[in-house]
Amino acid sequence: MISISKIGVMGRTYRHAKRYKEILNVLIKYGFGDLVDALKIKQYIEIGIEKISGKQPGRIEKLSRPERVRMALEELGPTFVKFGQILSTRPDLIPLAYVQELSKLQDKVPSFPYDDVRTAVKAETGKFPEEIFHSIHETPIAAASIGQVHKAILLDTEEVVAVKVQRPNIQQTIEVDLAIMLHLAHLMERHVTEMEVLHPTKIVNEFARSMEDELDYTVEASHIEHFARQFLDDETVYVPRVYREWSTQRLLVMEFIDGTKASDFEHLKQEGYDLKEVASRGADSILKQICVYGFYHADPHPGNIFILPNNVICFIDFGMMGRIGQQEREDFADFVELLIKKDENKIVDALLKLTNFAEDPNRSELQRDLMEFIDLYAYVPLKEIDIGKMLQSVLEILTKQSMSLKPGLYLMIKALGTAEGLARSLDPEFEIAKHAEPFFREIKILRYAPQRIAGHLLDSGTELLRLFKEIPGEVREVLKNAREGGLKIEIEYPELDRALFRLDRISDRIASAIVLAALIVGSSIIILSRTPPRWHDMPVIGLMGFLIAAVLGFWLLTSILKSGRGLKDH
Repeated sequence: MISISKIGVMGRTYRHAKRYKEILNVLIKYGFGDLVDALKIKQYIEIGIEKISGKQPGRIEKLSRPERVRMALEELGPTFVKFGQILSTRPDLIPLAYVQELSKLQDKVPSFPYDDVRTAVKAETGKFPEEIFHSIHETPIAAASIGQVHKAILLDTEEVVAVKVQRPNIQQTIEVDLAIMLHLAHLMERHVTEMEVLHPTKIVNEFARSMEDELDYTVEASHIEHFARQFLDDETVYVPRVYREWSTQRLLVMEFIDGTKASDFEHLKQEGYDLKEVASRGADSILKQICVYGFYHADPHPGNIFILPNNVICFIDFGMMGRIGQQEREDFADFVELLIKKDENKIVDALLKLTNFAEDPNRSELQRDLMEFIDLYAYVPLKEIDIGKMLQSVLEILTKQSMSLKPGLYLMIKALGTAEGLARSLDPEFEIAKHAEPFFREIKILRYAPQRIAGHLLDSGTELLRLFKEIPGEVREVLKNAREGGLKIEIEYPELDRALFRLDRISDRIASAIVLAALIVGSSIIILSRTPPRWHDMPVIGLMGFLIAAVLGFWLLTSILKSGRGLKDH
């Protein structure tokens, strides 16, 4: 389990300081020295920052900022590559230009030694590989940022398996990087005004939660078993088996798939596969995952799909899965239907249900942009429509209005676009719209299915009965509080404070006028009585009374004039 918390001052361990300097050096190398200077890191951590500040040779200035961000992340290693890959699925968190560039990120990491594999297997299972497997290939068949995969044969059953082993100390490495990332995010929010709108600390915290699942292989094992249950009765899709008895948080043992990658078109042709059928089945399987089950493979690129004999589709690598609820599926189907009908009156409301926004958008401008979008694709043949380009157009429309698609919907459409691209590579005549139409129609039909309506009525009736059951107790509690004097009723009247203020001002002035009159009358009596002490034969106390009355009268008159006779100041 990853452990990060809000950090005020970075830990001063050699490990943190060394990695911090590496990160800052890479940022400066790719032209982000101005950002490093703006963060004022010297105030918070002493890591010899003066040695790396300023311009560095070899800075890449001709590339766009998103390109430089991607290159910097690739050089910074596994944590940052994963960070970029996850951000590439979140247009609600970062600008569209960065989403498009970060989607190009690739895991380019060397494999780790087999001795580390033996150590990891022993630590996780209590046995060395040779005690579990009849044989295991020391050279991995695949290596990624989090772990690598070895082919093996189980000792007891002779079944061929794929053994996925986590990199040594990868969790500690990621925790250090996350701590530094979080510290940098706090500094960005504190010192870089432009970054406040992006909420970098929120982004890092969401990334940390995603990495918790990535680092726990039992989560991926659960994904595989969940996915397999969806296709138990579907002979066109095969899901590899998980060997739970040998799988742990850092070790995943699953059935080895001996098939042909979906991207190996020439081999598929040589082996006699029906490429049109493969394209059709692959697209239908993705649509079924999304529209029927709402739990889908979120990264269906060619490397994650194998083709087995009889044109059977097999998915692998279940680390990134998507979920979409029934209501979101229905809202998306409604939006697609309105696009087809060109219903400009309802389409804005349908789109708003699919998006997040802080402020209400300009509806007329949004409607105009959507109608232009519809006109752009209305007369294009179905086989020429590119879902990826359509998605980009929609995102550009939303960006203009400071809106974003809900994360689950973006991931869903991106998965559809990836599947469509693969299907068209297999069958140039493939039309995703024709395959999607029956699934969307089924979503509409299920909305009015008797069982679902009955379920809603039952839920509503249950809630109503619960309410009736709770009312007597609630009334009894109110009466009890009233009887014991514990019942308080608060009435809010916005104009009341203003009226009370005016009354206070009026009463203050009346009191001041009374005091003023009393001073004048009293001083007059004292002067007439010729009470000593006297000054020029005039009683001093009477003269002082007239002086105070004059000052008070002047203040009262000035106050009334300034406030518009005391009634217009509020």
